[in-house]
Amino acid sequence: MKASLAPAWGWREPHGGRAVHVEAGAEFQATTTQACGLFPFVAGSGSPAIGTPIGRHQLFGEVVCLDPLAWLRAGLVTNPGVFVLGQPGTGKSTLVKRLIIGAIATGSTALILGDTKPDYTMLVEHVGGQVIRVGRGLDRINPLDAGPLGGAVRNLRGAEAERMRWEMRGRRLSLLMALCTLVREAPISNAEEVILGRAIDLLDERLATPTVPDVLAVLEEGPEALRSAARTDRPERYRERVSDLVFTLELLCTGSLAGVFDGPTTRPIDLTAPAVSVDISSVGAGSDKLLTAAMLCTWAYGFAMVDSTAGERRSYLGVMDELWRALRGAPGLVEYADSLTRLNRAKGMASIMITHSLADLEALPTEEDRAKARGFIDRSAITVLAGLPPRELARVSEITRLTKPEQELVASWSAPDSWQPGARHPGRGKYLIKTGDRLGIPVELSLVGIEHELYDTDQAIR
Repeated sequence: MKASLAPAWGWREPHGGRAVHVEAGAEFQATTTQACGLFPFVAGSGSPAIGTPIGRHQLFGEVVCLDPLAWLRAGLVTNPGVFVLGQPGTGKSTLVKRLIIGAIATGSTALILGDTKPDYTMLVEHVGGQVIRVGRGLDRINPLDAGPLGGAVRNLRGAEAERMRWEMRGRRLSLLMALCTLVREAPISNAEEVILGRAIDLLDERLATPTVPDVLAVLEEGPEALRSAARTDRPERYRERVSDLVFTLELLCTGSLAGVFDGPTTRPIDLTAPAVSVDISSVGAGSDKLLTAAMLCTWAYGFAMVDSTAGERRSYLGVMDELWRALRGAPGLVEYADSLTRLNRAKGMASIMITHSLADLEALPTEEDRAKARGFIDRSAITVLAGLPPRELARVSEITRLTKPEQELVASWSAPDSWQPGARHPGRGKYLIKTGDRLGIPVELSLVGIEHELYDTDQAIR
């Protein structure tokens, strides 16, 4: 009976396709960089193996690592900014928590600057970090507290001390102006800015750490230096010029923001902690103004901490979650956030900004604010996309170019394809990492060990 499978050299019969000689295939030895050009079956150059392991490549199965500071040192990116964008429930905070653990393990200090839910408290406590709970009857933040930066100034001499003093003054004035803008829902005038700056200078001569009530008191006192700044020597004319400003500061002390920003800081940031989280979830139950003010003060306090260690070989990972909630409070607040985050690279600090949709940024009150808000994602060298609908991906493509297959992949993660109860969301733990015009890296994160408990943000729902 004839075999159904031909022998290696063909059938041994006429017209059986018998080959008299089969030449051995050519063998080559080369590096992967050279050998990939021999045949058209070419794969990509592989995923970066630098940084914190965050999961496996969805196409090739290899481990994908991410660390903005490590990627910057390796020359893979030009700045350590990360912008995370995705629908609620797709695992944005899970990815960020993995990056926080990796940053702490490699010696960086994690700063969660305004935890609104809170999502990060359990994790920070687990690693032995510091949790500051801001709210009425809880911890208080003084907007004019320079934090560790104030102590650093007192220990310096000469030109460097003078430079740091001007930096501290600028930070105090900028934050106080931002809070006044928030309360008033309109920017303060140039004259009011001059008067506020002179009031801060006077208090800096009298007090180590002034408070908002101190500023209010010195404005009502109206010393000669402030009357000079107001360009008048008559007390009644001076009172007319500062009347709006006085009522604005009074609202900071006795209005909807009372009890949170009207006194000394109760718990200073611990510079020795591996991670610091400022929990403002209690504030979030109040008005949007209160929450915005809490986020602005938290950002200022956290960045002052980073500035106070300038010159030391330290690195930081700053997390700015719910970004849109801080920016929409009043016109002009985007400018303040932009000035805080623009120079992170020079400070040895990586920043992670998280939001749900670019539509959140498009809802800002003025076109100038919207343009600056789009600059946040434009200046972030690394963009991480979780599940997003096609309309949102079209907005993203205007800033970070996405190929059609990339858009289809991310869109497929945006909604379940079944009504079956208990089905896993198709986008949970899946991300596309984009850097510049490179093809994106699709990665899927898998939790291990205690991460299932520490990273779970759905406990309250269950």
